[in-house]
Amino acid sequence: MLERPQATNPLDALHPELERIIQNLETVVIGKRRVMEYMVTSLLAGGHVLLDDVPGVGKTTIAKTLAQSVSLHYRRIQCTPDLLPTDITGVTIFHPGTHQFEFQPGPIFAHLVLADEINRTSPRTQSALLEVMEEGQVTVDGVSHALEAPFLVVATQNPIEYEGTFPLPESQLDRFLFRLNVGYPSVDEETRILASTERRAVAELTPVMSKERLLELMKDVQAIHVSDAVRRYIAELAYATRHSARVYLGMSPRATLALYRAAQSWALLHSRSYVVPDDVVTLAPQVVEHRLILSRATANPSPDLVHEVFQEILRAVPVPAAESQ
Repeated sequence: MLERPQATNPLDALHPELERIIQNLETVVIGKRRVMEYMVTSLLAGGHVLLDDVPGVGKTTIAKTLAQSVSLHYRRIQCTPDLLPTDITGVTIFHPGTHQFEFQPGPIFAHLVLADEINRTSPRTQSALLEVMEEGQVTVDGVSHALEAPFLVVATQNPIEYEGTFPLPESQLDRFLFRLNVGYPSVDEETRILASTERRAVAELTPVMSKERLLELMKDVQAIHVSDAVRRYIAELAYATRHSARVYLGMSPRATLALYRAAQSWALLHSRSYVVPDDVVTLAPQVVEHRLILSRATANPSPDLVHEVFQEILRAVPVPAAESQ
């Protein structure tokens, strides 16, 4: 078996325009550069993000700052048990004066939508997000309404509190490109937070990229070269998850495509016109682990155990040789 490459060097030169977005984020959020890189990658890939972490670590701030940095229309949905599907998608209203029905768009009609505490709303309301996250459209009363690109859902949930929550079903989790943990700051980072007098409010940020330029970069992602060896490597990872004795439900074809698209976006972020196996290795845990269901014989399948199982699979699948790129 070939030696597994190390994680992507954080000092690799980033795409200059995308680096400016991250630098803009860092004027508000301190010490979460890798998370910000994942967020920008998801934006390039057109994928959605689930921020799964405890309160107070900056999940909402990261989402709002990203929208502000790229001139995106931002809306926030506070998920509660009494939230209805029409509160998200919108509703058709009859106007007596004109004798016509008119569609009133809901808050989902934005470029970046924050679904805060998504696991606090009912499964019926959660399902209202399935069509829009997959197809970028909303169907109300049999009429489809397309959303304007780019479109990104950033959902948050608290993994600690379970009372009054509704766990996301597998079909919902599979719609998220990434599942990320923001994490607590280090001692040095928290000291900088306490000492900082230069952190700006999100509303004071100046956009560093236009929506039109972002759409151009999203098209550039599709042109990022992926070798046959890397494509086969992704397919072998998927196969390994489906045939592991410790995994009941492995990667779906949607998950395979998501990892492929994320690797292309990661390569563009790092100023490359091609994908290397290291891109796949770096992104795979964030793309794959929330989609896996462990064997029914596994007791207490915690996220830590899922991570352990997937790391075993990663180590078992041979990495393509460098000369095959």
